[in-house]
Amino acid sequence: MIKILLVDDHQLIRHGFKTMLEENANDMEVVGEVGTGEAAIDFVRKNPPNVILMDIRMPGIGGMEATKKLSHFAPQSRILIVTANDLEPFPSMLMEVGASGFISKTASNAEMLEAIRAIAEGKQYVSPEIQKRINERMVDGKSTSPFDSLSDKELQVALMLVAGMKPKQIAAQLFVESKTILTYRYRIYEKLNINTDVELALLAARYGLIDNTKIN
Repeated sequence: MIKILLVDDHQLIRHGFKTMLEENANDMEVVGEVGTGEAAIDFVRKNPPNVILMDIRMPGIGGMEATKKLSHFAPQSRILIVTANDLEPFPSMLMEVGASGFISKTASNAEMLEAIRAIAEGKQYVSPEIQKRINERMVDGKSTSPFDSLSDKELQVALMLVAGMKPKQIAAQLFVESKTILTYRYRIYEKLNINTDVELALLAARYGLIDNTKIN
């Protein structure tokens, strides 16, 4: 039996995944549901599942940092990223920090089940269309998004900024000093050639990192 932890800040989405799994897979069991990366870490420490379905954009440390931490202390729990943010640089960066698979929330039930079973067996799974974009990026050697220039930590801080979090709040979530976050923000501005958080949000919307309806 494949034991699964659902990690998404939207209860409706978690419910949808759980219902789909219960109705279509008799070899899978949802053993937990949480809404933040921090809660996922706490859950896995006590009851490690076989597979974690992980969203990227959530309150707190988010899916990227949670994936990085979980891959270090609980490598037996394989992580499948399930998100609407399937544009580069997300897939490459998540795989680099420890995810075993990457799939879009728009994927079919059949593909979702295939991905879960694959990574539960120790394999990797990336949706064909996402893998194609990763391959094109590697072959071309060209950045299609200015966000490709950010490190994984810088990207995490950038997403927290566009979510409306203040540097002090981000610092508290990441257990660092506020001046460290200000340094990250300076580097982000410099790399993206911007000067304000508003410009950051507009750029993030333009390249599909956030829903542009949320900044109107």
